[in-house]
Amino acid sequence: MARNPCVGDRGTAVALIACEPEEIERHATGGAISDHMDEATKKRAPGAENPDLKKGRDPDPDRPLGFDRAGPSLMDVAREPQRRWKGKAALGITVLGALILTVWLARLEPAVPTVDRNVLLVGTVERGTFAREVRGPGTLAPEEVVHLSAVAGGRVEQVHVRPGAQVIQGAVLLEMTNPDVELEHLQAQQQLTQARAGLLDLRRSLGSQLASQEAAMENALAEYEEARRRAQTDSALAERELIPANGAQRSREVAGARQAQLQAERRGLELLNGSLDEQLAIQEEQVQQLTRILDSRRRRLEALRVTAPSGGVLQDLNLQVGQWVQSGTTLARVAHPDRLMAELRIPEVQARDVQIGQPALIDTRSDQISGVVRRVDPNVQNAAVVVEVSLEGDLPPGARPDLNVDGVIEVERLEDVLHLGRPAQGQSHTTVAVFRMVPGRNEAVRVPVRLGRSSVNRIEIVEGLEEGDVIILSDMSRWDEHDRVRVR
Repeated sequence: MARNPCVGDRGTAVALIACEPEEIERHATGGAISDHMDEATKKRAPGAENPDLKKGRDPDPDRPLGFDRAGPSLMDVAREPQRRWKGKAALGITVLGALILTVWLARLEPAVPTVDRNVLLVGTVERGTFAREVRGPGTLAPEEVVHLSAVAGGRVEQVHVRPGAQVIQGAVLLEMTNPDVELEHLQAQQQLTQARAGLLDLRRSLGSQLASQEAAMENALAEYEEARRRAQTDSALAERELIPANGAQRSREVAGARQAQLQAERRGLELLNGSLDEQLAIQEEQVQQLTRILDSRRRRLEALRVTAPSGGVLQDLNLQVGQWVQSGTTLARVAHPDRLMAELRIPEVQARDVQIGQPALIDTRSDQISGVVRRVDPNVQNAAVVVEVSLEGDLPPGARPDLNVDGVIEVERLEDVLHLGRPAQGQSHTTVAVFRMVPGRNEAVRVPVRLGRSSVNRIEIVEGLEEGDVIILSDMSRWDEHDRVRVR
């Protein structure tokens, strides 16, 4: 680049003196220097440093004192400190503003969230009678159910009635067959017939023996009487010496022998009578046993023809023709539809307060039936306790076994207590935080509340609320981080 003719080698001050007034004025206003600075700035990369300056050498020894290659250095040295100060000042102002903004934002309170009133469920704290109740689902069940089981196994030959039909006592429900059962019945009949024939033979034989023994005793008695009379006669004649004494003695000995024979025959008859009764009793007992066996076989055979033991509605008869049924299998159930009860499944944590005799209300979806607790199952099944409720009054139309119902049992009645509709997160004997509506304002604030005994839909207020307070009962867990909400 060509040098300015007004600039000499003797320095800036000498060069300015050698120039014309117009040139001096232009240098004074910085025009030429600015031109040189602009050209130098364009040629020099931003932030680049001259290695000769770092080493303390003059990068261009031919240039005039006070000027670099880009132009005059006098104005460069004068303007660089001013720009650096302005940059630092701007940076400081920016940092200070950011700090002030951060502190201001930190001290700001979070915005109050807004909740739609139409989606909220609210309740009012009341004072008065509070009925503690427990609720549970259940079904209607017959008070009396007759189960029909297979007495003997067999094959289903015919099904006469299907479930749901009204049956009368003695109605044939189905028929089965089993050849083994029929054979057992025939064998029992044969054994009984043989036993009865044996009893008749025994009685005939014992009768003959008894008759013979009685005849023998009668003969012995007759012979004894004759010998006794002869001995008496001979004794009298011997005293008169009409016959020898030996003859009389012989007659007395014969009479004694006849008497001994008579006694033997009498004992034989007594023994025969005693054994006769025992033998007949044994044979008669055998006949009775075979009779009972035959009756059992007959019942097994007759049980293949299944009949209704009583009138009612047939249930659970789902057998098919040709199906084999094992002994003991439940074939059907017959229930009385006009005598029903409710079987409720109460959660085990609530069932501890349920007792026999407590009033209950059964909801059949279309009607409500009053009842009384009649039995509480001592066992727990699937985290629930079965409670039986007797139904009072006439059953509504549509009430039938296995109908799904809901039941409410009143376990306790409290007088003059604060109570409220049960909040979404409210459990008995706990402390919860609920939102209470601010009177006269569309806002609700969070307050702690201590809860007491609970019911199905309501709960006792122990502390934290007063009569007339309006509480949001809906689930407010979305606003757990806020102590105040706006309701619109």
